[in-house]
Amino acid sequence: MTDVVALLKARGQTVATAESLTAGLLCATIVDTPGASAVVRGGLIVYATELKHVLAGVDQRLLDEHGAVHPDVAVQLAEGARTRCGSDWGIGLTGVAGPDPQDGVAPGTVHIGLSGPGVSTVRTITVRGDRAAVRSGAVEKALVLLSDCLLDTAGGNK
Repeated sequence: MTDVVALLKARGQTVATAESLTAGLLCATIVDTPGASAVVRGGLIVYATELKHVLAGVDQRLLDEHGAVHPDVAVQLAEGARTRCGSDWGIGLTGVAGPDPQDGVAPGTVHIGLSGPGVSTVRTITVRGDRAAVRSGAVEKALVLLSDCLLDTAGGNK
């Protein structure tokens, strides 16, 4: 996470999160790094399905048709975090921490959305283990995705 903070600081850019299954763990992990206040705008905890629409702006039809755990929901969460918090980058996380499936989706399924300058992408991963392992694995992979995109777009400084 230090790398993410350093990369964002070097670029003069900011990040915000919209988190469902991680319930703020991603944002809390980022702000554990000294200097994070220069790059973190904030976060939305959208654990309840209706808050994904109300706070993050996820399309209600998408939620009605596919449920809260869907790749497109993750992308819209990322875009919602970015626009609502006024940041350069947004990360959206949705998934099933377990132990039971949700809407037919297996525990350990995680969708990570990322929205930034010229970037809108989603990664779907499977994390094995208990709730804590799934949540921490989701955070780790979200930070890797952001870091990779920051490095890939190094020429696109704000």
